[in-house]
Amino acid sequence: MEKLINQFEFGLFFWQILIFVGLILLLKKFAWKPILDAVNEREEGIKNALESAENARKEMQDLQADNQRILNEARAERDAMLKEAREMKEKMVADAKTEAQAQGLKMIEQAKAAIESEKNSAMAELKLQVSTLSLSIAEKLLKDELSNTEAQTKLVEKMLGDVKLN
Repeated sequence: MEKLINQFEFGLFFWQILIFVGLILLLKKFAWKPILDAVNEREEGIKNALESAENARKEMQDLQADNQRILNEARAERDAMLKEAREMKEKMVADAKTEAQAQGLKMIEQAKAAIESEKNSAMAELKLQVSTLSLSIAEKLLKDELSNTEAQTKLVEKMLGDVKLN
């Protein structure tokens, strides 16, 4: 260091300072401005990219919220539709049961009426056959009794005895 101080020359020092200041001015005029502009552009680009990323993140959150809302609405609508379908099914089954019971009762009533009608018809036919058979038997008995004159006389006397005179 002593050697540097001993060899110091003022003229050389002046020219070195002058060249250094000139170099700084040249750098300031031609290099610093483009370098600072590039750094500022890069800083602005990074800032814009961060803002865009933040906006995209917010949009994604909004989209996810919208998707979740739409999904919840769709689930609620599906549940409502399923509930409505179950209610319709239960109503249809209940209506079908009621209608089947009504038709069953109607068929039972018709069957009872048909049975009663057949019973009455059979009874009427049976009475007719019994009366016909009774008349036939009575006719045969009367023929037998009336073919004999002695029996005829007894029958007439018996009938006259049965009739009361007033």
